[in-house]
Amino acid sequence: MPHIALYTFGVLKSPLADPAPLTREFYETGEAVYRKISQHPGYVAHAEAAEGERGVLFDADWGAWGEFAVPTWYAKGRTADTTALAATLSLWTDLRSAFDAVYTGLHREALNRRYDWFERTEHPNHVFWWVHDGAIPSWRDGVSKLAHLNDHGSAPQAFTFHNAFAPNGTPTRMESIAPNRDQR
Repeated sequence: MPHIALYTFGVLKSPLADPAPLTREFYETGEAVYRKISQHPGYVAHAEAAEGERGVLFDADWGAWGEFAVPTWYAKGRTADTTALAATLSLWTDLRSAFDAVYTGLHREALNRRYDWFERTEHPNHVFWWVHDGAIPSWRDGVSKLAHLNDHGSAPQAFTFHNAFAPNGTPTRMESIAPNRDQR
């Protein structure tokens, strides 16, 4: 049975190494969100560095998830002192489970505050695609899928919650789980 991969990417207003209270708050919130999401029904796994410290993304060992990569439009730093991004790569059993994890609870609260931490851009901030059971998507896959979504819009190989596709490539409506307009 296929799983669904989710790649998220955002450009932060401040580098991850910034000692400001807002950056610390972002970390604390993110850590709590990850703990909660990893217990959510339908969650399979997410990319985690073998060892790491704040801001060390590019030189970290990501194991089967591959070398860390970012979209070409990211123009900020790449060192522990200058990196100003947040990216996630995760696997889910189905789209509904991912939707519920993103749009409820602690993650929903964090989404409501995203513009406190993230810059507004014209680029998409998440992308989904289906993978074969047992496959581990790579960071490069996520970047490639996000670029495809940015350049071509939703398609069976790269899509969003609101323009989703089933594993067989047919469009699927998420009517029963679509957020209210004020929640988008």
